[in-house]
Amino acid sequence: MSRQKPSAEPEANLTLIGHLVELRDRVMKSLLAILIVFMSLIYFANDIYELVAKPIRDQLPEGTTMIATDVTSTFFAPFKLTLVVAFFLAMPVILGQIWRFIAPGLYAHERKFALPLLVLSVLLFYSGIAFAHFVIFPLIMNFFVMASPENVTVTPDIAQYLTIALKLFFAFGLAFEIPIATMLLILSGVTTVKDLASKRPYVILFCFVFGMLLTPPDPFSQSMLAVPMWLLFEMGLLIGRLIKRSPKETEAATTGQLDKSDS
Repeated sequence: MSRQKPSAEPEANLTLIGHLVELRDRVMKSLLAILIVFMSLIYFANDIYELVAKPIRDQLPEGTTMIATDVTSTFFAPFKLTLVVAFFLAMPVILGQIWRFIAPGLYAHERKFALPLLVLSVLLFYSGIAFAHFVIFPLIMNFFVMASPENVTVTPDIAQYLTIALKLFFAFGLAFEIPIATMLLILSGVTTVKDLASKRPYVILFCFVFGMLLTPPDPFSQSMLAVPMWLLFEMGLLIGRLIKRSPKETEAATTGQLDKSDS
């Protein structure tokens, strides 16, 4: 007497529940890493804020300081900044959790590029933030201080400055992800290196427009952002040519996808 074949639905449900449980564990570990780093840095919250505010403080007239128009901002501004810094510093742990979650579902040729891309994306994001803080911020703050009317004393609010600083940090961090976006477009087959290279004039134009929107209205400041973005695009094209899959790898990937769909 033959046994009845068990239904596939309970197994699928268990698999889905298992993935959700694993996702929850990965998220909890990432949040725990952020919390640990945050608790380690909270004592130095004011020092961290002073470091971030150095570009504007160096441009202020002698004897002028920053102000707090809201009494709560003296606490919440450094607190918010420390939380963001904790998130940045915990990024390797967060990416490690993401990698452990997605790695089992990747093909061998996908694992070959996924982890280096994750690491490179973090390094580029950090580089964008450092570039904004040490290069762009002094230029922007000097422009706004020098552009103020003669009878107006510049006294920046700490909360407003933090809002602007975080926006620029994220903007420059994302702008420095151009090589990652370029490589992903090439590896996924959405476009080719030749096609992207043919659009180089439009990319250069976009870089200068982006630089015009985020920097003071002078050619030097705009070029300080536009030129690195263009060079990052060229770096993405160069890496895309180097890691372009061979015909054998492409055929193996296609065969693997067909086998997975059949199963």
